[in-house]
Amino acid sequence: MILQTISMKSVTAAGMGTLSVFEAERDVPFAIKRIYYIHGAPKGVQRGGHAHKALRQVLWCPYGSILIRLDNGREKAEVLLNDPAKGLIVEHYMWREMIWQQDDSVLCVAADSYYEADDYIRDYDEFLATVAKEDTL
Repeated sequence: MILQTISMKSVTAAGMGTLSVFEAERDVPFAIKRIYYIHGAPKGVQRGGHAHKALRQVLWCPYGSILIRLDNGREKAEVLLNDPAKGLIVEHYMWREMIWQQDDSVLCVAADSYYEADDYIRDYDEFLATVAKEDTL
């Protein structure tokens, strides 16, 4: 399954806003070891353009609108993150591109591993070859 979204539990207090939450190993299928976010990007910026060999993530957009393009080497899908209570699980061996649809949108990421430069696949042809090889194992 290329698209796996989650709806975060949300509680609204009249006149005081909404609290939305997800929990590791309950709402997302992994423990969380790292959280980071990208902010300050203008509309039209594209980030990503890579896949991970092992890293698993959940992405969410607490402010703004960001289009996420996913590609597992066999099929492609898109999802618009524009609801702060909606998350997207991105598994390993999933090529991703993130395109800012609104100035100053914020993309938050919770990852199951610490940063490891060797985990990245930054060349699309290498990604396709790696996925094809994994499929034959």
